[in-house]
Amino acid sequence: METNDIAHVQRTWDMVLGDGDDLARTFYDRLFAIDPSLRQLFAETDMAEQRKKVMQIITVAVRGLGKLNELTPAVEALGRAHAGYGVKNEHYQTVGAALAWTLAQRLGAAFTPEVREAWTRTYVTLAGIMQRAAGELAA
Repeated sequence: METNDIAHVQRTWDMVLGDGDDLARTFYDRLFAIDPSLRQLFAETDMAEQRKKVMQIITVAVRGLGKLNELTPAVEALGRAHAGYGVKNEHYQTVGAALAWTLAQRLGAAFTPEVREAWTRTYVTLAGIMQRAAGELAA
């Protein structure tokens, strides 16, 4: 990961982190607006608890970007767990779009093209690790 990407992602995450539950609620609302069929993956889920978990997971990932090699085993485990929940490769693109939209809404003018690209590269990197681990599980 590029140092500039890490700095942009960490700085902007700190900017939006203030009300984590509302941020997570906005993210899930957008996710389900993009693809309503994803709601079924959460049919038995306590969404208040899920919102806490997603905020914790993203925060840990963002804080650990400078030590990606140490973060990778946890991201791989997350990918394997998500495969068990029924997450498919195509869902990752939808999640990335929902995350980018949520960040754009919260950051406003601070979500510059450079920041958007940093988040995109970061998400693609982490999602790729998750997908590879899920693929290995299926093989």
